Amino acid sequence: MCGRYVTVTKVKEIEKRFGINANGIELKPSANVAAGQLAPVITNLQPKELSIFTFGFTPSWAQKKMYVINARSEGDHNKEDDVNYRGTIGIISKPMFRSSIRSKRCLVIADAFIEGPKAEKLNKPFCVYMRNKDERPFAFAGIWNEWVDKTSGEIFKSFAIITTQANSLTQKIGHHRSPVILNQEDEALWLDTDAELSDITSLLRPMSGDRMNAYPIASEIKSPKNDSLHLLQPIGERVFKEYDYELYSSLNLEGMGAAPARQRRLFED
Repeated sequence: MCGRYVTVTKVKEIEKRFGINANGIELKPSANVAAGQLAPVITNLQPKELSIFTFGFTPSWAQKKMYVINARSEGDHNKEDDVNYRGTIGIISKPMFRSSIRSKRCLVIADAFIEGPKAEKLNKPFCVYMRNKDERPFAFAGIWNEWVDKTSGEIFKSFAIITTQANSLTQKIGHHRSPVILNQEDEALWLDTDAELSDITSLLRPMSGDRMNAYPIASEIKSPKNDSLHLLQPIGERVFKEYDYELYSSLNLEGMGAAPARQRRLFED
């Protein structure tokens, strides 16, 4: 699963990277996006605009608000989480997701994500990132929906991140799943409402683990209330050796930790 992730890139850079207009939206950087929190997405209905939805999917027919953070690409298939699975993409027939996978897809903007071993979970977390710094930010394959509160009439827009089999990197840290990260050249297809469903499902495969790396971080990130740059500070060696890129230092240079006072302002509620 992918239950926590990082969004710190400035709005102007997001506009440039994805070719969109933020329309004055101001983003609060977050080192610990969790269920129930607002986060930036780009939807198929507004592919040239930035939107802010809630992380945690609620289907339109639900009786009450839900926070389903992930949607399995295999649906009810591959219950053993076989990394070599190449069978049915069951999400297209799953009642909760079958409508959204066809008509309500989105790009979930991220700079990294947090994952832990299957057993220890976030008691032993790792920060997972793209090795090539030019591939940050990237986009998870997401689906979204609208739910109407029958009491207040409020429209609630939410999203989930699609997951698939583990790749070599997530296997290395002991986790059984991977979020679907889209290649940049596939993002437009993902947002194309008229695309063939078979073309969409062909994208629901794990990204090569060779393009990613990870390092251990403190278990303090378990609490959604904790949201500060220091949560992403390495406490051990990276899974794969690298000599030319360090994520935490890069984030510091982008202003998240330029000065303690500035960092407090950015993360203060």
